[in-house]
Amino acid sequence: MPSYESQHKKGKLHAEERLRLLFDGGIYKELITEKARDGVYICEGVVCGVPVVVAAQDFMFKGGSLGARHGANIAFALDLAIKRKCPFICINDSGGARIQEGVDALAAYGNIFFRHTKASGVVPQISIIDGPCAGGAAYSPGLTDFVFVVENLSYMFITGPSVVKSVTKEQVSTENLGGAAVHASESGVAHFKNQNEKECFEQVRKLISLLPQNNRQKLGRQKKRSWMPPKIETVQIPKDRKKGYDVRNIIAGVFDEDSFLEIQSDFARSVVVGFAGLEGQTIGIVASQPLFMAGVLDCNSSDKAARFVRFCDAFNIPIVTFTDVTGFLPGTVQERMGIIRHGAKLLFAFSEATVPKINVILRKAYGGAYIAMNSKTLGADRVYAWPNAEVAVMGESGAVEILYAKEARPLPEGEKDAFLQKKAIEYRQQMMNCDRALKMGFVDEMIFPEQTREKLVHTMKGLLKKRRPFSSGKRHGCIPL
Repeated sequence: MPSYESQHKKGKLHAEERLRLLFDGGIYKELITEKARDGVYICEGVVCGVPVVVAAQDFMFKGGSLGARHGANIAFALDLAIKRKCPFICINDSGGARIQEGVDALAAYGNIFFRHTKASGVVPQISIIDGPCAGGAAYSPGLTDFVFVVENLSYMFITGPSVVKSVTKEQVSTENLGGAAVHASESGVAHFKNQNEKECFEQVRKLISLLPQNNRQKLGRQKKRSWMPPKIETVQIPKDRKKGYDVRNIIAGVFDEDSFLEIQSDFARSVVVGFAGLEGQTIGIVASQPLFMAGVLDCNSSDKAARFVRFCDAFNIPIVTFTDVTGFLPGTVQERMGIIRHGAKLLFAFSEATVPKINVILRKAYGGAYIAMNSKTLGADRVYAWPNAEVAVMGESGAVEILYAKEARPLPEGEKDAFLQKKAIEYRQQMMNCDRALKMGFVDEMIFPEQTREKLVHTMKGLLKKRRPFSSGKRHGCIPL
């Protein structure tokens, strides 16, 4: 057994220790001989009962640098995962390209990127950043489905602090440039942030337990999992329409107890995405989060939700949305960032998805954001609404200012306010409800909060029997957005 002292001095585990944390019982089989390993362990084994292929870089061997042989080993692992139709996991801990090998090292990166793209939408791909991941190497995690980072341990960037300083004269620390917090909360590159490696591998195992093995796995035929009904059967939202609440409490009160695994919890927080169990069946959840920015959609939250929807669709995972959205975030910043194209990605994702899709309107569903959040016209199979839910073009204040601007303009200030307030009440009574949406079939049924789980279970069982367009091969990948 090799000495792990040099890694431990850095506060890091060795590749072999990481593999033992990952695999069931710490048991795995190496597929590349020690002589041909070249700084990366290529292994197969079982994680939570699911066969997986793993590549784990060894920083103790030439700093985990990637040369031709090292890259060929990772490419082999990806090819094997595609062939065996099982998840691929890469444990990244590398100083980057092996400079002395020149273009051969760059070509090795290209071969890996090509295979990541081939595997996208075929098998789940997970990256664990357990050390540095710089330069071209950073694009490898960027091409995978889920990226795990560890506080004070993980670093990802295309150009390091020294290059940034030489080119832009900007001084920045490694942590502030590409540390775990940056990628978990600002860039959105990381999906899970953990305090230590042990916690990280526990969360990787939980994710694997919720995911299908590949894109061929049929709906409703995933591995049987134990499940418990939630402790809270009814979760009410505040009576004050302007008051926020944590939508995760509603998710916890509807889905199997302690089954929810939130993804990108620190990024684009006005939308919550993640996986949960519904009587053991894995469900993808997209929910407005009124606790942050009143649940509005912006560029980042649109991207976050769209990519998650596309992953679920690629891997046959049904989707449930909880809608409480007042619109897309207005302003020059969002318009110049391209809110049109970012919002269009979410519209495209829900329209494209052929998995079972159920929408529950909790409170507000306004304007284009209502459409984007899995509306009936984008192909939702079933749309439910809680009592007092509102489906409208916009809120009453903004609506009356547009509708009655001409009548209000000549009025004195006091009378103008009273006039607009009266019209706002009338508009709210006439337009701020689900009556029209129910009549036109855009909402299928009004339900009480305590009925939500029962309705989802019953409806999902019927939808899981529905045939979906499904070719013998890959449908589409989950491209970075």
